[in-house]
Amino acid sequence: MGVMKEINLTITGMRHYYGNGVFHVGDILRCRKEPENEYDAEAIQVLLPVYGKVGYIANSPYTVAKGTLSAGRAYDQVKKKFYIRVLYICTNQIICKVEEGRKEDMESRISRQLKEIDDTEF
Repeated sequence: MGVMKEINLTITGMRHYYGNGVFHVGDILRCRKEPENEYDAEAIQVLLPVYGKVGYIANSPYTVAKGTLSAGRAYDQVKKKFYIRVLYICTNQIICKVEEGRKEDMESRISRQLKEIDDTEF
């Protein structure tokens, strides 16, 4: 598989879960397509270990930040499960970049970031 063009996405809907306080610039997050979603067949949920679902990839012209793709535009360019890295945190939106890499490497990075959070909060 060749090098994928950079894909930037917007996370929205955080206020329905834990707000944007659970996100940190540089964090690696899990994403999973949710074709069974009754409101949006192209829904992509964003998951953070310990918390679970923390938002969705934006799929409306009103929620997609300029310079990012909607969930619908990205849907065929990403796998069923994939990873993103937080680039910017705004009040109602989180801007992220799709990360390439082996699952083992991504999960190892997630484990390290969870340990760092645990260490700083202890």
